[in-house]
Amino acid sequence: MFVEGDQNRVIEKKKGKLIPILLISFLSLVVLSVIIILLSRFISYKVKNSPSITKLENQWKEGDYLGVFETSSILIEKNFLKNTILTYRGYAAYRLACSEIDPTLSQKYIDEAIRSLRIALMDAKPNTLGQIYYQLGRAYFYKNTVSSYYYYSDLVVKYLELARSHGYYADDIPELLGISYGYLGKSYDSIKSFSEALNVRESDSLLLMIAEQYYKEGQYPAAKQYLFQVTSRANDDNLLLKSQTLLAKICIEEDDFDSAGELYKAILEKDENSPDAHFGMGLIYEKNNDMVKARAEWRKTLKIDGSYEPALKKMYR
Repeated sequence: MFVEGDQNRVIEKKKGKLIPILLISFLSLVVLSVIIILLSRFISYKVKNSPSITKLENQWKEGDYLGVFETSSILIEKNFLKNTILTYRGYAAYRLACSEIDPTLSQKYIDEAIRSLRIALMDAKPNTLGQIYYQLGRAYFYKNTVSSYYYYSDLVVKYLELARSHGYYADDIPELLGISYGYLGKSYDSIKSFSEALNVRESDSLLLMIAEQYYKEGQYPAAKQYLFQVTSRANDDNLLLKSQTLLAKICIEEDDFDSAGELYKAILEKDENSPDAHFGMGLIYEKNNDMVKARAEWRKTLKIDGSYEPALKKMYR
């Protein structure tokens, strides 16, 4: 028969055994939780840093274009024709080309952008075609810019028009088309595109480009309308000088030598090294049968720009 003291001793004994068990269980849970957390972080780190589509997407969101390019290089070795990889690679290469100050590297990146995007088109989903066409058009436009020969204007037009035909629109498409049509000698298509661009963003540079296309087509009154707008409000001195120079050329074509002379003098007051202005002044002196002054102006032209063809023809005809 147990007495009260014996019962207390039994309870105390059980408590003595229970506390270590609870403590061990608690510590085990803590250790297990730490292991789970560390393992989770390790797996997350491996997923994040191992080459994968997810990593590409994250790098793109973070603006890490070099990272996208390098990750895609690894992934392409495993799956050369994977559309998503090639698309991200093309986009990243384009961004890298535009930000690169080394012309050789810039050319390398833009060529890789074009190559990747063209291959991506082979297996592109219908809803992504428009965007890829757009990016290809921009890539060829940039390639034109860095090459300075404008050999790729037809491809710029091709892919940007394809982008629009697939329902993809971007604010810069009309302007890029206007410039490219101009390089192809399609002035009226260029004017149409530039006019569309004006509805998106009115600017003095667009007005000047429209005027240049009208000038090429001999539509001098139309060209002058746009040039008057630029010369009356332009804040950019370079843009103003270009507009005045073109306006003076039109005045020469229209035999308005007095107006041309005033414009050329205004240009030379701002830029005494303008070959166009010196050549134009030479034409005015020639018209007035003052060949001594005319040739003096053409010599100044060639001193500034030794390859200025119109002046070379005048001096060595």
